[in-house]
Amino acid sequence: MVRCVTERLRIAEFSDELAPEFLHINREWIESMFSMEPHDREVLESPRAEIIDRGGHVLFVEDASGHVLGTCALMPAEDGYTELTKMGVRPEARGRGVGDFLLRAVLERASTLGLDARLFLLTNSACEAAIHLYERAGFERDTEIMERFGGTYGRADVAMRFRTRQRQLR
Repeated sequence: MVRCVTERLRIAEFSDELAPEFLHINREWIESMFSMEPHDREVLESPRAEIIDRGGHVLFVEDASGHVLGTCALMPAEDGYTELTKMGVRPEARGRGVGDFLLRAVLERASTLGLDARLFLLTNSACEAAIHLYERAGFERDTEIMERFGGTYGRADVAMRFRTRQRQLR
């Protein structure tokens, strides 16, 4: 199911046909900055089993011609927490508002489902542009989240928790 949001960009729901896009887009940014870790492989190679079948969501942003430009997931974690994870935008689409559009859609989905109160993400300090985007959206660095979930990835040195209704994307 595709929900039209603007003439320029739209959000598409996960489908098995789009699963290779989820893998490719994320592999591209992970391997350009870091290296693939075992948890990356599990999630990216089996998004239906690791995310969808566990009650999570994977969204894609497409242009008007249906070309997938980016993707992001809401993945259930322990104790009712949800991880915003595997957010990636194709290099040629960066700097055009695609990440902002995608993040707004993912946060809207989280809010609609009541997941925003326990929403977190893990990232690396080298991802400065992404961190800035997350902060504008209402995420704040959180040591408790780092202690609880930071060991998921060897590269994670920043953990952030979403602060509902504190800030809006500008």
